Formats: sequence, C-alpha cells, structure tokens
Amino acid sequence: MANVRVHRVAEQLKKEVSDIISNHIKDPRVGFVTVTDAEVTGDLQEATIFITVLGEDDQKEASLEGLNKAKGFIRSEIGKRIRLRKTPELDFKFDHSTEQGNRIDQLLHDLKRDEHDSEDF
Repeated sequence: MANVRVHRVAEQLKKEVSDIISNHIKDPRVGFVTVTDAEVTGDLQEATIFITVLGEDDQKEASLEGLNKAKGFIRSEIGKRIRLRKTPELDFKFDHSTEQGNRIDQLLHDLKRDEHDSEDF
C-alpha cells in the first residue's frame, strides 16, 4: 500500500515540477529542461528529480545551477499543488539513460554495419 502511494506521489511530483519549470521559472540559465523521472523516499521526505537538458555541457551545468537556485520556489509551488504533510526536499540530477541508450544504439548500428561490410568480402 505504501509503495503505491510513493509511486503516485513520485508521478505527481514529476508532472508538477515539469509544469513549474516550463511555465514559472524565469531564470535565463534554465534552458530546455525535460523532467524524465522522479524518485521519492519511502517516508516522502526527499525526492530526486531526474532531468535532461538540450545543449552543450556548459548549458546543462548552467541549467542545473538555475534549478538549484530555484529549489525553494519550486518546493513552495509543489506545497501548494500537492497535499502532503511535508513537502519533500528536492535534489536535481542529470538523467544519463538517454545518452547511454543513444550510445548503445550507435554501437549496435556500427556492429551491424561492420558485419555487413565483412560479408562483402
């Protein structure tokens, strides 16, 4: 039962944080940020928000800095939107799964091409 609640809170948090970042954060450092996932501890005290950012590494770091600077604002907005006894502490982290997936895709593509090239001999 508690697991279901944690999962529901995580999904709601993901949705709300995404909306807040898209529509309410005015910091110019925060670029094209996508919230990919949210993980909440069992006691609902802490939440890790996973993000991807479009752009170069320096733009990604700047976006993360902007989000960390706006944590208080984001938490207060979440507190207004989600009814919890205590709004979780937020921790923003980069989601590297997309990059890893693209890398695996590229490796498989290269492997397939190499196999095809070796069959031509």
